[in-house]
Amino acid sequence: MATSPEALSLLDQLSRELDRRQAEQTRAEGYYDGEHNLLFASPQFQQYFGGLFTYFADNWCQVVVDSVAERLTVRGIRLSTGTGTDAIADAESRRVWQENELDADSGLAWVDTLTAGRTHVLVWGNLDDDETPEVTFEAPGETIIGYEPGSRRRRRAALKRWRDDNNEYATLYLPDEVWKFSKPAFRVPVVNGRTESGLVVTGAVTRAGEGWQLREVPGEPNPQRNPMRVVPMVELPNRSRLAKDPVSEIRNVIPLQDAVNLLWSHLLTASDFAAFPQRVIMGMDVPRKPILDEQGEIVGYEPVDLAKYAVDRVVWLEDPNAKIGEWSAADLSNYTQVIEVAVGHIAAQTRTPQHYLIGKMANMSADALKAAETGLVSRVRERQVYLGEAVREMWRLVALAQGDEARAKAIKTGTVLWADPESRSEAELVDSLVKLKGIGVPDEALWERYGADVDEITRWSKMRDQAASRILAGDLAGLVGPKPDPQDEGDQGDGQDPGGPPPPGSAQGG
Repeated sequence: MATSPEALSLLDQLSRELDRRQAEQTRAEGYYDGEHNLLFASPQFQQYFGGLFTYFADNWCQVVVDSVAERLTVRGIRLSTGTGTDAIADAESRRVWQENELDADSGLAWVDTLTAGRTHVLVWGNLDDDETPEVTFEAPGETIIGYEPGSRRRRRAALKRWRDDNNEYATLYLPDEVWKFSKPAFRVPVVNGRTESGLVVTGAVTRAGEGWQLREVPGEPNPQRNPMRVVPMVELPNRSRLAKDPVSEIRNVIPLQDAVNLLWSHLLTASDFAAFPQRVIMGMDVPRKPILDEQGEIVGYEPVDLAKYAVDRVVWLEDPNAKIGEWSAADLSNYTQVIEVAVGHIAAQTRTPQHYLIGKMANMSADALKAAETGLVSRVRERQVYLGEAVREMWRLVALAQGDEARAKAIKTGTVLWADPESRSEAELVDSLVKLKGIGVPDEALWERYGADVDEITRWSKMRDQAASRILAGDLAGLVGPKPDPQDEGDQGDGQDPGGPPPPGSAQGG
């Protein structure tokens, strides 16, 4: 059991690290959402045109993230037992997954993981249902895990921190107990729509005050015992390395994204000023019209409104030496070509298929399309390895929360089942399954490859066994299907000719 000073020390340590991560995570999330700044522009361009493109963004960061996230689908987990591995996914793990609506929430978690670099999943008991623990994916800006020195997996503590208008709250999870704290918060006014960290907001933001205090919750001790005896939070990292933190999927995309936005701003400016031929009058002063007094005498001159000439499409030249010249229209394709090169670099660096970004597909064969997506499929499989380890640990925590240590042990060496990230047509998939069937692959494995979940596989297995039982009992309908009903074939059973031409080879048919 930790003492109160030890818990406060851990809370302060984790909280400071969580604050350190905020700037980079907020920046990445802003770029995913299309909240970009106009960078790399010259001071002159910023001065005259920067304000025109405040809300403009040609957002490729979202495409890079979504192309991976949309192919990450968890099907379940196959347990490892002392005698081998179960044939199908664990039904209880799948039930808890569905009870917590994680099919939908996991998709949100993959997007945040790929964007911010990491998210977390929390497992805790459910007061309303003892058999179904609560499993929640947590926002990366609110949670953090502290590891034992020298280890990337042994969790020492976890912190969840959030705030409302008046207070900031924190829950510290340790292997043996859970501590709950709170402290007052105050509001900081925002200058020019931005906080000190550069985040664009409106109104004011809440900043933590000083002095964490134990938070009293009616009917609960503080600290309370942790019955799982392990930190109940797991990190879902993206692109982990041995000695560095996980990084965002769009970390290297952001500079190219800024360049693309700048090129678009130049293109739009050029289209406004130089997209059409411009004519110029040379060798002549600006036309002026006289100013008359009450007696009709000329007392001065004022310039003519040249905009009226442009509207009326009328111009006259009094100076015989005046000439009319023309500036040709700017070639805007120079901008689009450079933009396509930049987007091509994004595709190459992130292994995102070109047709996801450029949108040009013309007469691509199935083999060519498969080759184009090879890099993306490999990238998704790599993420499945990192995330699969965390998902497996999540299901182990679920078993511990249920008090089933034997199942938790079997899950620890189990296999997370993912949907096939490769895009294949139905005919191609079925053809490959038929060939696998020919070399003796069991039906359950084929159904799993087809994409069936554990409920469908169980139902299909029962249907197959029931058909086999009917065959053994002498019901051949279980083998070849029921005998066709004569009425379905137009035969009413009265011996009358149903009409129509006679069958080939009959006497009437000659």
